[in-house]
Amino acid sequence: MEEILTAASAAGFTTWGFTPHGPLIIPSPCNMKAEDVPKYLEEVERLKPMFPEMKILAGMEIDFLEEEQGPASPYVKEYGLDYVIGSVHFIPNQKGDFYDIDGSPERFRNTLKEHFDDDLMYVVRTFWTQTQRMIKAVGFDIIGHIDKIALNASSVLPEIEDDPEYSRLSQETIEMAISSGKSIEINTKHWEKYGRFFPHPRYWARIRQAGIQMPVNTDTHYAAMVESGREAALELIKKIGA
Repeated sequence: MEEILTAASAAGFTTWGFTPHGPLIIPSPCNMKAEDVPKYLEEVERLKPMFPEMKILAGMEIDFLEEEQGPASPYVKEYGLDYVIGSVHFIPNQKGDFYDIDGSPERFRNTLKEHFDDDLMYVVRTFWTQTQRMIKAVGFDIIGHIDKIALNASSVLPEIEDDPEYSRLSQETIEMAISSGKSIEINTKHWEKYGRFFPHPRYWARIRQAGIQMPVNTDTHYAAMVESGREAALELIKKIGA
């Protein structure tokens, strides 16, 4: 965290928010343990006086599994966070067991075969359904990488985003997100490697015309990523008038 703040300060940021992946009731190497939440919040407080030029916020990215386990869960409010990002990384397979469908395309293809019977449309449909359920439950301030499934799904079926059912579900979800009034991030993490923003720029003008804020978020996991894709996103925002 200190390394990231050092890089952010050098890049000229005046506000920086941390959003580590919050605790889950299922095993995950990417999510912090519940017993480590106080340590995280203490570290934020320790770092604040070290970087007086920046406003430092303690946030968290909360995975939605179900209405009782997601951003709207009572335990999230007890953390006393400055803000919450709600996102979907895990979805239930045909047997009801949750698996991570995020990560690299290579890992996704293995997960699809091993845990979802190679049924891509089931995964796509379930991802959008889970995202809609999360939006209805609310509890978050920002919706994270709302159409992230596009990256991995297109590695299996390149034309997936033109599929009628995919298009219908994505449009429905975007409209539902707009109706929530919550911010929808522009996630730039995969711009440099895959040339992708989330959500896809095709949605940006509609979201902004509806008056919804779209914070540009580099989804920084390492200090070297504090500006990854950010300039390209800001330039595209100007170009399309979003």
